[in-house]
Amino acid sequence: MNRQALPFHGVKVVDFGQYIAGPAVAMIFGDFGATVVHVDPLSGPLWDNPANATLNRNKLLVKLDLKSDEGRQQALALVAEADVVIENFRPGVMKRLGIDFTALRAARPDLITVSIPGFASDDELRRDWRAFEAVIAASSGVFTDMGLNRVLMGVNPSFSPLPLSSAYGTMIAVSAVAMALQARQGTGRGDHIEVPLASAVMEGLTYNSIKIEDYPLRYQTQREQEIERRRAAGLAMDVSYDDLQAFLDPFYRSYPCKDGRSFYVVCPSHKQHAKRCLKTLGIYDELIAEGLREEPDTYLPVDEWTSDVSLGVYPLPKYWADKITARMKGVFVTRTAAEWEKIFGEGQFPGAPHRWLKEWIGDEHAKAAGLMIEVDDPVYGRMTQPGPMAWLEESGEAMLTPSPRRDVAFPAALAALRDIEPTHPDPMPVPADKAGWLEGVRVLDLCNVIAGPHSVSYLSRFGADVIKIDPATPFFDCWNTVIFGMTHMRGKQSVLLDIGSADGRKVFEALVRSVDIIVWNATDRQVKSMGLDAEGLRSLNPDAIFCQLDCFGGVRRGPRTDYLGYDDLVQAATGIMLRFGGSMQTPEEHAHVGTIDVMCGFGAALAVAAALYQKRKSGKAGRARTSLSALSALAQMPFCYDYAGRAEFNEPSGPAARGYDALHQLYQAKDAWIVIAASRKDLTRFKHVAGLEMLPGLPSGEWERTLETVIPTVSAAIWIERFHAADIGASICNNIETIRASSTRSADGQPGIDRGTYSFSTYKDHPSGHVVTYLDPYGVRPADAKVFALPPAEKYGGSTRQILLALGYSESDIGQLFASGDVSESWSREYLPS
Repeated sequence: MNRQALPFHGVKVVDFGQYIAGPAVAMIFGDFGATVVHVDPLSGPLWDNPANATLNRNKLLVKLDLKSDEGRQQALALVAEADVVIENFRPGVMKRLGIDFTALRAARPDLITVSIPGFASDDELRRDWRAFEAVIAASSGVFTDMGLNRVLMGVNPSFSPLPLSSAYGTMIAVSAVAMALQARQGTGRGDHIEVPLASAVMEGLTYNSIKIEDYPLRYQTQREQEIERRRAAGLAMDVSYDDLQAFLDPFYRSYPCKDGRSFYVVCPSHKQHAKRCLKTLGIYDELIAEGLREEPDTYLPVDEWTSDVSLGVYPLPKYWADKITARMKGVFVTRTAAEWEKIFGEGQFPGAPHRWLKEWIGDEHAKAAGLMIEVDDPVYGRMTQPGPMAWLEESGEAMLTPSPRRDVAFPAALAALRDIEPTHPDPMPVPADKAGWLEGVRVLDLCNVIAGPHSVSYLSRFGADVIKIDPATPFFDCWNTVIFGMTHMRGKQSVLLDIGSADGRKVFEALVRSVDIIVWNATDRQVKSMGLDAEGLRSLNPDAIFCQLDCFGGVRRGPRTDYLGYDDLVQAATGIMLRFGGSMQTPEEHAHVGTIDVMCGFGAALAVAAALYQKRKSGKAGRARTSLSALSALAQMPFCYDYAGRAEFNEPSGPAARGYDALHQLYQAKDAWIVIAASRKDLTRFKHVAGLEMLPGLPSGEWERTLETVIPTVSAAIWIERFHAADIGASICNNIETIRASSTRSADGQPGIDRGTYSFSTYKDHPSGHVVTYLDPYGVRPADAKVFALPPAEKYGGSTRQILLALGYSESDIGQLFASGDVSESWSREYLPS
């Protein structure tokens, strides 16, 4: 299959980006078929890393001196041919170099320009900081309170080498550009899009920053209870890794196996997963005999339960957690981790062995599925690189054989762009009111947990009309549905429907016929069984785009394609947890809820937008795909590659990691932790930092000791002021709670895109009855298109009757559906069961 089959074939991209985010956005467009010219300075890329081979595949690389008249004119000549122009420098840098996006778009309204600064251009405090990855992470609370484990262990803040800001920024920016491109097919007008990386990482952590006042105690885990107990009693956070295990849920933890490898079980809150797990392990019956119960309705307040425990609810009370854990430990050591992986996968309940990243890169499933691919790079030779982040089923095969990066002279780069015919219509008149990129698009959301529902909620902020289907009787407990749903159900109508019943199926099929897009996080097996495979959907709605997310899927099928899984299992399978924990004996989940989930949600939105663009161009409805495993590679981009002679996989790992080296790590100042993000190239800048003037004259072996001695003598705020005055990257290690408290307003119906880097809204009249503070939907900041402030999530089932009436059902028909249990208006009396 050739590249002409790819959805963005014919789109022309000029990439001025450096480091990760800008080049990654352009890489993904190149993977999807666009022609991409990447511009480097004459000295070469600013970031010298083998990952550039991945980031610049499918690109022509040209070196220009943008500070010279000739180089500037050459750059403008490239831009004149482009559909999309990308940069990720500090605000104002491109304009000072003579490439003024505002002026360019005034001359060419069809042009789409993309800026991905570290901090928002309207953030007077931070906009001019040297916004390296670690600076953004520290400023945005990524390193502080980094998971309940690290808080209890007293490792706070914690350093992580995952470039989460760039990864989230990449997926938000590339999906936004794809949506703008498909909208341009109808209007002829482009847009300018800003995606600040610090805002992007806050969006990635949105499930961690929500604040629900009077949070019911039933949802508090043992670790949260222990943290509160210690804080109240003034006790140190000094729990050892081994002692920490006593606070974990049995269905959300790692178990040593016969071969010494750890196996991660994630079955905490599904009606059947925990039961299947215990039955397969052979301990279900004995635990039931000892009093383990399964409440028929866990959405009742807990004081109305017949027991103090219910299997399939998270978290379990400590007595039962300890009892079940002890039994499970005894069974896991009887088999190898690989044996358990097959048992769990074929038994359709989630679990995965812990692997190192190097193992994942060479894994048989990763290679068979196209999650890892081979590229003949001109520098490193035969190289294993991550596969595509998202794809369309019909053309994904063409993405598995990308062209390696290729250095060319300016005339060749310009000719490559000029050889392609323009793909856009003439601009239409500018409307009086701003329109969203997806207004008029109808979406049916069949998803659960985080990645899938988050992708559709993201689409709704650009004007998509969304109907969310959930079962008439829930499969997941309310920790998983209602708590997470308070974030990802925003902007949706909710219907509760038994699509397995005859009458429920009729309602389902009517909804499928009424929409433009259907999104479901499910395996191939599940999709086919529901009649939503290509053949089945063609008979229901041949014009609909179907988007599928799963855990281990790739362009091709592999041995584990149909295995179930969640974010945490991908972290285990791809090396993230072993890196974070530091060893096979100490694996730890990477800190935050939804680390990969949210990234994958943006990946699904990208795939949907690519399919919409293709449909607008050709009338062909495609099948969009992405997976958690595919997006795990973006989160590990700086070290996710292999080739003959590659250096050791020695990125910072474990709880003792504080950074990369003496000039790029965490230090404790007099009153708070800070991060310094500098390199040897920046060493002379320290001459201008009061108190550290001597550093450039010292041997490198003394830098860390000197910094550890001097930094604690002065307050963090003073150090940050001094470092920024010398143009050295640095930030105080903030926490999310502090950021939220200083950036929150009462909800005012606005999306927050004009409120700087951080923006939250408090809903005092939230339908749950609780006061709830949300992160605003503000990471994408278009100049022209409208972004909608999403209303609070309605109670599950709140729109069931309204949707049935819209489908033409009479009140009598609806009454019969309610009576039969085929539809429902609610799972519980309370919005958030107490």
